[in-house]
Amino acid sequence: MAQWYLSYGGDQIGPFDDTQARFQVEMKGANGFAWREGMAEWLPIARVPQLGSTAAGPSAPPPPGVSAERSGRSGGPASADEIDFKIFGSEMQFVEIELDPGESAVAEAGAMMYKGQPVEMQTVFGDGSAPSGGGGGFMGKLLGAGKRLLTGESLFMTVFTHTGRGKAHVAFGAPFPGNIIPVSLAEVGGMLICQKDSFLCAAKGVSIGIYLQRKILTGLFGGEGFIMQKLEGDGMVFMHAGGTVVERRLEAGETLHADTGCVVAFDPAVSFDIQQAGGIKTSLFGGEGLFFARLTGPGKIWLQSLPFSRLAGRMLKAAPQRGGSRGEGSILGGLGDLLDGDND
Repeated sequence: MAQWYLSYGGDQIGPFDDTQARFQVEMKGANGFAWREGMAEWLPIARVPQLGSTAAGPSAPPPPGVSAERSGRSGGPASADEIDFKIFGSEMQFVEIELDPGESAVAEAGAMMYKGQPVEMQTVFGDGSAPSGGGGGFMGKLLGAGKRLLTGESLFMTVFTHTGRGKAHVAFGAPFPGNIIPVSLAEVGGMLICQKDSFLCAAKGVSIGIYLQRKILTGLFGGEGFIMQKLEGDGMVFMHAGGTVVERRLEAGETLHADTGCVVAFDPAVSFDIQQAGGIKTSLFGGEGLFFARLTGPGKIWLQSLPFSRLAGRMLKAAPQRGGSRGEGSILGGLGDLLDGDND
């Protein structure tokens, strides 16, 4: 079944199945655009029978390219740099950021895919959120770097600044199969709580700090420990998550139970707690662990279908050194490897 993509104010979300798309329209309204495979162009949601009424709507933006390209722009008055961006690909995505002269983007060390010649790189100590590139003086830089060290990240970040004329581009690639999530912090109250390893890049001016879990059980069994990442500011941030990503808005008092490893991010208004997964037998033999995450609205949450820890665990389990099968189901097993010449 073809998946829906929705666009509101230049920010695009998806993919969604029919039910999820209708839910998004109910939550956000029909003043946007929709597209899915087989459609020649983006159409106003009000003109899509599956999602809304057939009343005339505003003019449609250009259709996406064959690479499932998505574009957007951060808007409104901002202290962070305003950047244009496009996201390419499906399973292995990358984001291309367009910079005007003097604009900058910050990213994790090693995330860059390519850049234009006028874009200069500078490695900074800390998160690079301050105009000077890392805080007010040495102590500010040391504090910023210490926060990143607590979240398991590198002490350094890389700032990419357009020092020439016209437009220039820099692109950042996803570290493993999944989806890149663009979020405007100005639209989520200026703060977002996310997994320690989900941050990919952002507009310069966004602060990357730490968020401490104050509840002991949540810190011990919540999947992310006591320390998570806190993204603050009013610019665009880009996170990466495994598999398919779902964005949901929880109403006040609405509760959702999720696997602890599937929680990518949530806004500060959402209450994040844990709950025991059924009785003792269910907890021990149900395959879902002892606890699951309990998210209570109001607010937005982002969930991933394939946490990297789950993917890595399956790969490790299948490794020959750990007793995994190298015959891929062949009844010959090791003899088949010998006949095939696979003797490593």
